[in-house]
Amino acid sequence: MSITPEEKLKQEIGRRRNFAIISHPDAGKTTLTEKLLLYGGAIQEAGAVKARREQKRVTSDWMELERQRGISITSTVLQFEYKHYCINLLDTPGHQDFSEDTYRTLAAADNAVMLIDAAKGLEPQTRKLFEVCKMRGIPIFTFVNKLDRPGREPLELLDEIERELGLKTYPVNYPIGSGDTFRGVFCRLSRSYYLFERVAHGSKQAEEIVIPEEDLRIKDYIEPQLYCKLREELEILDEVGCPFNLEEVHAGKMTPVFFGSAMTNFGVRLFLESFLEYALPPTPRKCNIGELQPTHPYFSGFVFKLQANMDPKHRDRVAFVRVCTGKFEKDMTVHHARLGKTIRLSHPQKLFGQERKSIEEAYPGDIIGLNNPGIFAIGDTIYLGQRIEYEGIPSFSPELFAYIKNPNPSKFKQFQKGIAQLQEEGAIQIMYAVDEFIRDPILAAVGQLQFEVVQYRLSSEYNVETNLEPLPFTVARWVVDGWEALKKVGRLFNTMIVKDSRNRPVILFRNTWNLNQIQEDYPDLKLSPIANP
Repeated sequence: MSITPEEKLKQEIGRRRNFAIISHPDAGKTTLTEKLLLYGGAIQEAGAVKARREQKRVTSDWMELERQRGISITSTVLQFEYKHYCINLLDTPGHQDFSEDTYRTLAAADNAVMLIDAAKGLEPQTRKLFEVCKMRGIPIFTFVNKLDRPGREPLELLDEIERELGLKTYPVNYPIGSGDTFRGVFCRLSRSYYLFERVAHGSKQAEEIVIPEEDLRIKDYIEPQLYCKLREELEILDEVGCPFNLEEVHAGKMTPVFFGSAMTNFGVRLFLESFLEYALPPTPRKCNIGELQPTHPYFSGFVFKLQANMDPKHRDRVAFVRVCTGKFEKDMTVHHARLGKTIRLSHPQKLFGQERKSIEEAYPGDIIGLNNPGIFAIGDTIYLGQRIEYEGIPSFSPELFAYIKNPNPSKFKQFQKGIAQLQEEGAIQIMYAVDEFIRDPILAAVGQLQFEVVQYRLSSEYNVETNLEPLPFTVARWVVDGWEALKKVGRLFNTMIVKDSRNRPVILFRNTWNLNQIQEDYPDLKLSPIANP
């Protein structure tokens, strides 16, 4: 029996799950991403995090520099099917120097997985990204990783999450031992023990033995002291812990907690299946006419990321679009809210790291790749029907500044093109001196590694070698009321006035003391650490 387009739309929305993984560097985010793909059947064998010559490279790290460093420095999208679910996994950089890329990606996510190293607990970058999720009301699922190594006590980690993040915790599963004695987990909802066998390098799915709680055979598999410790701690959780409440999870007030080891695959399948059951399907989005439900009949979406040269041979430029409402179809003609134009979307692609496949349709929660001939900017809305515009994505205050110089005049065109495209995709913020005689762009970064990436990419993708000339400033503030407000205050000492890519005035300060002094001297001068879209 055929179903109506409205029923088909609801069906497709109901089976979609969209999420980003947030963590501090080295918590194992890229490893967990690979193992979720392995269990989802999207890849046959998981690659190691820091790929050696004989090892398979990780799917999510496609940029050559990522493979050299063994870190993620750009967001990627990995879409795959698991059972009846369609999953859009937004892989984000863990390194703090690329946090702005992560903030933008979280704008496209409906759920977040917070990854924690069992030995280190909550770390600074995790806390920062948690605050972004909290601000956006995103449900958070916690995976405590690296149980195959010595770590902190599980109850201590749960207490730290509750105390420092103000989240209620519900351990969905609980570890049996840790380090060399890590045997598996006890699932509190199914009341069963899940024991695992180690697989070489964790490249294949781990074999599982499932034993119900009342089955005394468990004592044949784990040591008596491990069993006694586990039963004592489970009793404590049952007596004093919070009951599981899915409404509180969806409201971002409770986090389901899972323990495991991404490297050895212990607990990964259990986590994936529980997450898919409890996570939110695509959620409503705020726009200029209110909150739009994903079942809204007309297609709409917004651009949250731009990427140049994913395929260096073709010098391509891709816009990552989060589908928010309705059904997307290949070759459809849509309205571009910012430009006031109509555009045809003729080559939509499904994204899987660097790999891409043409698609005919997409639904809310999906991320699609669109060819970008220079018409898209981060935060742009595309739509059908009544004019709508989704909330923009702000820029955050950089802390490092440097002129970037092209010492070779014959490479002027390549240099200009490279700078323009890297600025467009948000790899780094680019500002310019107000003095028209100074034509060198100013790179404005959150961390030193961003400078290295820009220079590396200009060299490898545009064949331009560059020099950096650091500037002695550490704080940037946008002038809220624009150039007129700046004229009224006259000359400001120990600062530099620059303009951003949209010709808005920005003041660079040597330090926070310098900033505070200016604010005391000119209380009417409104300054913001964020550039609103």
